[in-house]
Amino acid sequence: MSVLSALAGRHTTLSDEAVDHLHRLLAEWQLLADLSFADCLLFAPVRDGGSFVVLSQVRPFPAQTIYEEDLVGSIVGAVERPKVATALAEQRIVREGEPDWREGIPIREETVPVIFRGAPIAVIGIEQNVATARTPSHLELAYMRAADDLVRMVAEGAFPFESEEEGEREVSPRVGDGFIQLDADGKVVYASPNAVSAYRRLGITVNLVGERLGEVWEAGRDVVESLRRGRPIENEVEASGAWMLRRFIPVIHDGAVTGAIGLVRDITELRLRDSMLLIKDATIREIHHRVKNNLQTVASLLRLQARRLGDSAARTELEESVRRVTSIALVHETLSQDSTQRADFDRVAQRVLQMVEDSLVRPDRPIRFSLLGSAGSLHSDLATPMSLVLTELIQNAVEHAFIERGGAVVVELKRENGSLFVRVSDDGRGLPKGFNLEGGSHLGLQIVRTLISELRGTITLASDEGTQISLQIPLEKP
Repeated sequence: MSVLSALAGRHTTLSDEAVDHLHRLLAEWQLLADLSFADCLLFAPVRDGGSFVVLSQVRPFPAQTIYEEDLVGSIVGAVERPKVATALAEQRIVREGEPDWREGIPIREETVPVIFRGAPIAVIGIEQNVATARTPSHLELAYMRAADDLVRMVAEGAFPFESEEEGEREVSPRVGDGFIQLDADGKVVYASPNAVSAYRRLGITVNLVGERLGEVWEAGRDVVESLRRGRPIENEVEASGAWMLRRFIPVIHDGAVTGAIGLVRDITELRLRDSMLLIKDATIREIHHRVKNNLQTVASLLRLQARRLGDSAARTELEESVRRVTSIALVHETLSQDSTQRADFDRVAQRVLQMVEDSLVRPDRPIRFSLLGSAGSLHSDLATPMSLVLTELIQNAVEHAFIERGGAVVVELKRENGSLFVRVSDDGRGLPKGFNLEGGSHLGLQIVRTLISELRGTITLASDEGTQISLQIPLEKP
């Protein structure tokens, strides 16, 4: 639940639909503050009707803030904020009156009723420090005209737009990126220097001011058409090897479109960086794909060599090596499908179980395999050695726990308290008397001990109605 929703539910009688409208307003909140060069506070009447709760607050980027402290959640009376009470009661913008002096600072306050479906639900307080006022530039005058347009639309219930899809406002163009004003015919009334530069990079060399946007550039026609229907538009355009993110908001008064506010942002460097990352990701995936293919080739050569040795101990050793190489190849196969250098270890473990079952289980010695729990995704630095460890443990269980009969092998995976827990259990004949893990000479166990030691993990053995081998491996590097 958002802060606004929590405060509204605790202090006001606003409906869910009204709260949703205020959330849409907050999505446009920063734009209004920047255009006004002012702090904005959102007031809503509390249940007793004699005071207001501050639901939200925003500070301007282009100007110094008045409030160093955060006022969200505070309760103020109608006597303290008479203009807020007037705007709500009379459903009009209140601008008249002398500046208020607060802590030695002269503050010009403008209050705007937020109209939703014909009724006021809140009030915006736009507050500016007039002590810092100076003769505004053409750019600042254009900003303030646009702010006035937005304020009037809020007071008429025309803004924010209910039908507009919520985009990623954190990447949307801001006022300082590039600012454009259009009239009702789509003619450019004002374009900031940054906006002109953005269009220049796209190959538009004509002077934008005084020209119809749809005539100087073909890609501007969809903007004009969208505004003609009174709908905002936000999209990316590309030309001459450059990219621009643009957003145009129609200005609507008394139901008629009277112009538009445009924000544009040159995102060429961002898109070029994205393109480079895509190329890098594709290269990494291709490398893992080729490593997987090479490992499979090595496994195939070892398998061919094993077949030529007949029924011998050397053949058994080569077949074990085939399974080891294949288990590593499984990790690279998973990594080749993802550019994050992380492998879905649950999938790798399932494939390891299937590989061992296909190569070692015989009809006269049926063995059931089960995978329980989840390890999630692991970084390749951990997934690769763990796939080899898991292969050795499952292979040892099949070869040594079930000599005269079949049984079951269960692999359990779990992440907890920053560690990965792996347990391989079987219901076979158990460990031989006096067995010592450190003293074991089998190559598979030596591989397991070495890899777990390198991963700073621990191994625990138990033999009670079978054998249980438990591993604990820290997930974070020291």
